[in-house]
Amino acid sequence: MIERLSIKVFSEEFKNKTERIFVTLSIVSFVIHLLLIFLKYLEILNFSDDKLLTNPIAAIYTPFSFILVYEVFLVIYYLPRSISQYIRKQYEIITLIIVRRIFKDMANIDVSANWFNQQYDLQLTYDLISTLVLFFIIFLFNYFNTRSKKLNPKKEKIENLDLFVKRKKTIALFLLPVLIFLAVSSLFKWIYIEVASIDQVFFSIQDINELFFNEFFTVLIMADVLLLLISLYKTDKFHEVFRNSGFIISTILIRLSFSADGLMNNVLIVSSVVYGFLMLILHIQFEKINFQFPKEVAIEEKESDKVI
Repeated sequence: MIERLSIKVFSEEFKNKTERIFVTLSIVSFVIHLLLIFLKYLEILNFSDDKLLTNPIAAIYTPFSFILVYEVFLVIYYLPRSISQYIRKQYEIITLIIVRRIFKDMANIDVSANWFNQQYDLQLTYDLISTLVLFFIIFLFNYFNTRSKKLNPKKEKIENLDLFVKRKKTIALFLLPVLIFLAVSSLFKWIYIEVASIDQVFFSIQDINELFFNEFFTVLIMADVLLLLISLYKTDKFHEVFRNSGFIISTILIRLSFSADGLMNNVLIVSSVVYGFLMLILHIQFEKINFQFPKEVAIEEKESDKVI
């Protein structure tokens, strides 16, 4: 049953349909946001002075929110396929969250001689630098991960691999309804909190990180721990366990970043991606040693067993 469900839910066709839905939602939300800005400009609708409705640049913020939810779906989509791709998608999500924040900050930008004394200007500077660093590290992460697979095309048959993949599919299938529940509940919670003021319902979308991504990354941490535990059925190699443990630490750092403001938020995010990248590099080096010197590694493991 799990196999049938995973084939249907995590198929390329289902992914393409989901992508079209979210692209459509992004376009519609972008047009609606621009329309609200135009109506406020004409003073037909009387909203508050929040700059999300005074500057057209801020309209990009809204469609990015839907794109981010789709990226969350891709995290779950890639989980059964590859742990490294699954982690890379997490890094892409947190980078896009910063990009979305840049559009909001650009709507509040104050170009003056006091650039470094303005909160929005300072945060914009932090975010611009962070996105460049993150994009470069994600590029390196993807490059070294892809390159390592091409260099080592022939790998030894891993015992219990099929069972491990099935268990990853089970976790992914469990995460999908959790994602839907969190998205829907966060939406209703967002509306309920601001129901007393209709215009604030729209503006409070800037706090969606606290309502959705905060909780979702908490769920991801639990899923990562579960993946680490079931991976022990597949292998007990130190570098495999250490890499997966490092990825969990990386996800925790991302989760902690939602509780931090200003520069500390950027430091935690960049640190989490750098940490995960270094874990990947060390894992690849371990794999190279095992691939280039299989006999020596086997002898060393046997000697270690005798000592034990």
